[in-house]
Amino acid sequence: MVVKLILLVVVHFIQMHHKILQIKNLLLPTLVLGIRPLSIITQLMRNSIIDEKDQQYIVFARSKGLSQKSIIKKHLLPNAINPVLTSISGWFASLLAGAFFVEYVFNWRGLGLITIDALEKSDLPVLMGSILVTATIFIFINAFLQVIYRKIDPRISQ
Repeated sequence: MVVKLILLVVVHFIQMHHKILQIKNLLLPTLVLGIRPLSIITQLMRNSIIDEKDQQYIVFARSKGLSQKSIIKKHLLPNAINPVLTSISGWFASLLAGAFFVEYVFNWRGLGLITIDALEKSDLPVLMGSILVTATIFIFINAFLQVIYRKIDPRISQ
């Protein structure tokens, strides 16, 4: 059933490729989905950098004579990005849910529109398949972010 759902989505994308690939059709949905998370993540990154820049290890790196670029790349960003990555992992769930409604509002034939149509028609197999695909996407995104956590901060893997 999941394979059938994926094939259905791929066929719809192939049929509507001329609509999907145009920038004018991507601009408004992208703004709708991305403006709020972008502003919050930017603000969180700014606050995290401000908190980290006066820490003792940054002052010590400056006193050793390291360049500003080296301090930012090797010391400041890896420590400041942890709260941002945590926030991003939480925002992916809301972006996935928001994508369903954006597809419905803009009448895009994707997984969101198929799921909402299945809800309206009480089509349980399609609904379960789309929920399974969405949950799998969310699990893979969180697993990917855990790998990034371990790469950035080796203390987490201990």
